[in-house]
Amino acid sequence: MIEGRKVAVVLPAYNAARTLRRTVAEIPLDIVDDIILTDDASRDDTVAVARELGIHVVSHPANRGYGGNQKSCYQAALARGADIVVMLHPDYQYSPLLVRAMASMIASGHYDAVFASRILGRGALVGGMPLYKYICNRALTAFQNLVMRQKLSEYHTGYRAWSRSVLERLPLLACSDDFVFDNQMVAQTAWFGYQIGEISCPTKYFQEASSINFRRSCIYGLGVVGTALEYRLARWRLYRSPLFQAEEEARLLPAMA
Repeated sequence: MIEGRKVAVVLPAYNAARTLRRTVAEIPLDIVDDIILTDDASRDDTVAVARELGIHVVSHPANRGYGGNQKSCYQAALARGADIVVMLHPDYQYSPLLVRAMASMIASGHYDAVFASRILGRGALVGGMPLYKYICNRALTAFQNLVMRQKLSEYHTGYRAWSRSVLERLPLLACSDDFVFDNQMVAQTAWFGYQIGEISCPTKYFQEASSINFRRSCIYGLGVVGTALEYRLARWRLYRSPLFQAEEEARLLPAMA
């Protein structure tokens, strides 16, 4: 715990057997109370490795997509009583050692969400991020900051920490089950006025690290542009987007542990 608040780390997994042990080994167990892995119908030994490590497992019988998997992560964490939830990819691309810092930033009361940014500092390119991905990341982030009137260094990190109150309020079930889920969740966080903090994070690109291909990257990029425009139109009251309506039926219900 930190400041009396229960900390959970959630691992949305798909074919992560080769990197899961390394990821879990670096999670700071002196402050983390719960580790939850949600397996999205992996075709390797991810579930077996997770159970061997003694962490809580939620297993999907069929693939629900990246966003669908995260919804299960957060539902399970809420159901198991987490006050602070850190979402960490189990592919060892991000440093688990930063869980302590990210959770502490939320426990301080200054922030409702904290993002580990690969762009702050020189972590992205030094860690091996492909140049085209770096350029697209910077371009999309600049576009979203302009359209959404925010000031984030990166919207596309897969390493985030959330307070329980955010996860209980955001209409996450209205978000996509695909990769754009991450971006829609950031837009929702900004829409409802939550305080977002950022921390510099080194990253590693290697063969076992997960990465979407060029075609899926293009689809994701178009989704990002669409999310930003949807946000702006909703702010101007020209479009009533379900993403930004706090409908009860679109909220996560902590009953799927």
